[in-house]
Amino acid sequence: MGRRNRHQKNQRDRNGNTRDRDGSGWGAGYSEIIKENKLFEQYYREQKIVPEGEFEHFMETLREPLPATFRITGYKSHAKEILHCLKKYFKEVQDIEIDGQKIEAPQALSWYPDELAWHTNMSRKIIRKSPLLEKFHQFLVSETESGNISRQEAVSMIPPLLLKIEPHHKILDMCAAPGSKTAQLIEMLHSDMDVPFPEGFVIANDVDNKRCYLLVHQAKRLNSPCIMVINHDASNIPRFQVDCDGKKDILFYDRILCDVPCSGDGTMRKNIDVWKKWTTSNSLQLHGLQLRIAVRGVEQLAVGGRMVYSTCSLNPVEDEAVIASLLEKSEGALELADASADLPGLKWMPGITSWKVMTRTGEWYSDWSEVPVSRHTQIRPTMFPPTDREKLKEMKLERCMRILPHHQNTGGFFVAVLVKKAAMPWNRRYPKPPASTLAGAEALEDLPHAEEDAGSADLESASVDPELGECPQEATSGKDGVCGPPPSKKMKLFGFKEDPFVFLAEDDPVFAPIQNFYNLSPSFPKPCVLTRTHEGKKRHLYMVSKELRNVLLNNSERMKVINTGVKVWSRNNDGEQFGCAFRLAQEGIYTLFPYIGARIVNVSVEDIKVLLTQENPYLNKLESDATPLFYSGDALLFPDRNPSMPQCPIELCGWRGKTSIRAFVPRNERLHYLRMVGVEVFQSKQGKGPEPAVEGEPVAAVPEDSGEMEVDGGEEEKVAETDTPSHGGADGGDGEKCSPSAGPHPGTQDEAVPS
Repeated sequence: MGRRNRHQKNQRDRNGNTRDRDGSGWGAGYSEIIKENKLFEQYYREQKIVPEGEFEHFMETLREPLPATFRITGYKSHAKEILHCLKKYFKEVQDIEIDGQKIEAPQALSWYPDELAWHTNMSRKIIRKSPLLEKFHQFLVSETESGNISRQEAVSMIPPLLLKIEPHHKILDMCAAPGSKTAQLIEMLHSDMDVPFPEGFVIANDVDNKRCYLLVHQAKRLNSPCIMVINHDASNIPRFQVDCDGKKDILFYDRILCDVPCSGDGTMRKNIDVWKKWTTSNSLQLHGLQLRIAVRGVEQLAVGGRMVYSTCSLNPVEDEAVIASLLEKSEGALELADASADLPGLKWMPGITSWKVMTRTGEWYSDWSEVPVSRHTQIRPTMFPPTDREKLKEMKLERCMRILPHHQNTGGFFVAVLVKKAAMPWNRRYPKPPASTLAGAEALEDLPHAEEDAGSADLESASVDPELGECPQEATSGKDGVCGPPPSKKMKLFGFKEDPFVFLAEDDPVFAPIQNFYNLSPSFPKPCVLTRTHEGKKRHLYMVSKELRNVLLNNSERMKVINTGVKVWSRNNDGEQFGCAFRLAQEGIYTLFPYIGARIVNVSVEDIKVLLTQENPYLNKLESDATPLFYSGDALLFPDRNPSMPQCPIELCGWRGKTSIRAFVPRNERLHYLRMVGVEVFQSKQGKGPEPAVEGEPVAAVPEDSGEMEVDGGEEEKVAETDTPSHGGADGGDGEKCSPSAGPHPGTQDEAVPS
């Protein structure tokens, strides 16, 4: 017999009962999991994190399905247009009844700015399977794939909002995968669309090499030149250098997102396995890692900077215990910020000041002094509240925010906002090492932040040992519990070997024809153009901001970069006969457009519809005079002339042949732009052909595979440059963070593309 079809719809379990994979709505495939855990109930009753009289409601809510939530991504003007389209669909699905369940129209999250986040009681199965919602489902899928809508849990959207990001901020996302929060950070950085290169940037890090590619997939949908994805252990992420007026300076971040791996018991409504697997040992194992990551974060935070620490766990051992330990060790260098007024409409509980520690077998300890020696390897002093009541009061732990599921029908979450007022004490205490021990470029006298670093990058990594609960007193590693800076080690590289990032030389012959052909502005930042090969023909050219270029050039030996920059030109050998072998890439058009002075044509709305619905329309089908377009890549500008049309810029890349013209735009983006100009596209199932989604509106027959999809996303790019290896997965599952020690834990609220 051959292998059984693993995708067969109905399967039989060990007892011979049929199990329906498309079972009843939420929880399909998990019917055997009983949503009960006595140890969990006992633990949280004792911790008193739930207000008196609400515990039963709290537990009932945890057993209910989590509402679907999604966020409109993209930059401000585009986001408003998407919101306008979305509200049209909401009217169509209002008050529909499916299988006896009344479908309510999605509602905006009251605390999220500008109505850009929504939630609905429709489950994934209902949205996918119901013919009445088929048009709405197609809209969600295509807009998600083009990066305009992101499925993300409501509480997961909170940390980036509390960072209060401005365009000039240098931002570090320490545990970034799968990338929904990273996308929020990028959007906030580009709050002003008229500025193609904000002064700030986002460095997104993750320890898992494979998950880094899922992170790349999420980030690249926003087409920003200000994002870099790196692959390091967050608890020991290297200290990077930048060049400042000819001298080497240490890179400190204005904002840091520290969304650490956690036990994930706040995700029980989504990750049903947590009911069965939850024990207190998960939090005990993760506490040390969480504290090490947080310590490394505040070390790299600039004085005056802001760090948000968050988990999707309700456990005080992973939450308040980490914050209290961090504050205690900082000796006043850190303080908890009051974020109570930052998100009006959000319901949350203040942090607690008293909690206990419980073992897996149910033994309780209120203080470190009660813990037997045999338990000292599992339970550490930093897991308990400070014993000094005055010191505990000064910490103001009530400023921490715990979101309980039953208050606003969400998942569980914890967040704390930390502000750095001074250098960390262990950095200040280190004696200044002799300049001879440092590389000339790293000599301390060249560092304006010398009072903060008090040493080289290696000395900075000598952070508090969370397991010992002591500050290091010597700059040496030793026995007897004395912690010091680790010896210098050559960076180990894991996972896939990335192609190099090579900036174009000043006299590179590739660039002159491009500059002349597109009449680039003198202000164009040529030094920021890079490629991914040292030798041979350059297939694609990318751009990064000048700040990220600075980081790349000064840290090539100490950082593993997975991806950075946005593609702006792609090689097209047919163009060589016309003077330029590179055509514009749609991904980078918004970055390039302010600098292009030639090969631009204004086209009408009707021309936009023709270009996006036909593969290679003849020139005589266009209203505009396309004669000025020659035989190579060109930017097609759609001006904002009609008040009834989109009030955001639309720029498309095209190619003119002798008698026809083609728009190099991926299929999902074509659907997006068509909706923005009033055309609805609806493809019925079973190949019945396109049908009108809204009566009286035209129907677009979009080609299944546009030219752009073949040229930019085809095999040529995968082989030559390996920007985003396919193993990362475009859909990415539920995007759970993993603990290195305890196996996979559902430790994030982010979600990926809906199927």
